[in-house]
Amino acid sequence: MSENTFKKHRIPWLVFIITTVVVFFLGILASSIVERRAEAAFVYTPKVEISDWEPRNWVWGENFPREYQSYLQTADTTFRSKYNGNAMIDMLAVDPRLVVLWAGYGFSKDYNQGRGHAYAVKDVINTLRTGAPTGPNDGPQPATCWTCKSPDVPRLMNQMGIQEFYAQKLAAFGSEVVNHIGCADCHNPKTMKLQISRPALIEAYQRMGKDINMASYQEMRSLVCAQCHVEYYFDNSNGRKNYLTFPWDKGFSVEAMEEYYDNLEFTDWVHALSKAPMLKAQHPDYEVYMTGIHAQRGVACADCHMPYRSEGGVKFTDHRIQSPLNNMANSCQVCHRQEAGTLFANVIERQDKIIEIRDQLEELLVRAHLEAKAAWEHGATEGQMKEILRDIRHAQWRWDYAAAGHGSAFHAPLETARVISTGIEKAQQARIKLARLLSSLGVKEEIAYPDISTKEKAQQFIGLDMKKLREEKAVFKSDLLPKWIEEAKKREANMPVKYY
Repeated sequence: MSENTFKKHRIPWLVFIITTVVVFFLGILASSIVERRAEAAFVYTPKVEISDWEPRNWVWGENFPREYQSYLQTADTTFRSKYNGNAMIDMLAVDPRLVVLWAGYGFSKDYNQGRGHAYAVKDVINTLRTGAPTGPNDGPQPATCWTCKSPDVPRLMNQMGIQEFYAQKLAAFGSEVVNHIGCADCHNPKTMKLQISRPALIEAYQRMGKDINMASYQEMRSLVCAQCHVEYYFDNSNGRKNYLTFPWDKGFSVEAMEEYYDNLEFTDWVHALSKAPMLKAQHPDYEVYMTGIHAQRGVACADCHMPYRSEGGVKFTDHRIQSPLNNMANSCQVCHRQEAGTLFANVIERQDKIIEIRDQLEELLVRAHLEAKAAWEHGATEGQMKEILRDIRHAQWRWDYAAAGHGSAFHAPLETARVISTGIEKAQQARIKLARLLSSLGVKEEIAYPDISTKEKAQQFIGLDMKKLREEKAVFKSDLLPKWIEEAKKREANMPVKYY
């Protein structure tokens, strides 16, 4: 083919290729416009009237089928990443040292990695930590433990009063708290706007001089999560009884909350081995998140854990509340343009490094508890032990703050590493002081480290009778629980649903 002939045919082909590309992108643009128009044209037409304090998720689902169907997927427990996920994991079996760290506290009996919201009520009933009540109003745990587990809670608080609800026993509401976490926990039944349904968060804001009603929509997409995914304690001062309270008066940091607790001389429990006055971190997810880069960039909890999705031309929030690692295309990759494999590896790398140093602190704490136990056994006085026990308290508070948070290594790896490092320092200080004290008491040899290689061995070491605990729980579940379920079904059958 001559050069002139080639030039003659090249121009039409170039025009054809360019035209094809332009038409392709115009098609994408047109499709996007049509989809957005369909979304804009969507009009919410309720099928049923949702009453105030309506706790049944399926009733809300009549009006919001897409959100409800996605929410039902919180029952899926198949996803598991390297460390967490939706699967139930026996954390005491994974790491038996936890049994020693929580000696004398309920977590040494039973501690499982949390599953989806669909199991909130069921898991509270099943865990050995909630004891074995012998009657409908008996049992050691307060009703406060139900607070974050069910939309039945705000209904009951409205009926009987907030303080009166907290003052009851957990078992008192066996036939009342039956609907797991759901719609009414976060949404106004009339306007569907996000709202705070738990008083503890509102009260914490008030004590800080803030009005939660002034929060923006984007802030609310995290604050509805902060109703539950936070550090808290049960206040028994000034005539209150197990009143749920957030220790935020001095700030969100681990040191600020530690100062708050120290000033109150508050103690969750006294350690069975060391006799240290301990603090148990719950799950300070919101506080840790607030110190991380995503919060600084204005990313809300829902942006990652409940990203938007489209279905049938309708855009809605995916209520399958889960790890972003199981939905990276709609969560991480909306902002981050790297491949999913790269992003996943980045997260695991941060988790590996945080857990590496967290395990170091954990080992130091186990040894500190054992050495403190030995010091008591060899005649140490309260005066000699006071400063040591304070160091153990502060060191384990930092370990638990980093360990109890769901995703701390991702939410704020720098802050989590800082917290753990200060915990290591305090644990080392406690052990140095213990070494000097033990030496002065005539103890020259190293304190023997017990065989706690399994959960069972660790529980036996701290004196737990697990067989008895399981038998008591089995009686509770086989006798009282079916009666409560029957009563709950009767009550639900009498609750009206008004169709338009």
